[in-house]
Amino acid sequence: MITKEITVLNRQGLHAKPASTFVRASNKFHSDVFITKEGIKVNAKSIMGVIILAVEQGDTIELSAEGEDEVEAIDALCELINNKFELGTE
Repeated sequence: MITKEITVLNRQGLHAKPASTFVRASNKFHSDVFITKEGIKVNAKSIMGVIILAVEQGDTIELSAEGEDEVEAIDALCELINNKFELGTE
């Protein structure tokens, strides 16, 4: 299992379109992928789970993955967050 903390930078946090983009990206990997915020852990492949976390701009979350492509999953998801979900600068 690999884990990494990251701060969400985009204005929308992980709501609506960014959440959908994040879930689609998570589902590309075979590994189990999770997001933890303030002790609450959800499946990153579930849109409802991701939205329930109510991740806002500036929140630090922990991403974790376990499986055959766990390193690639964490790297890709961190890149997505750092690139503000490919939505451009907000």
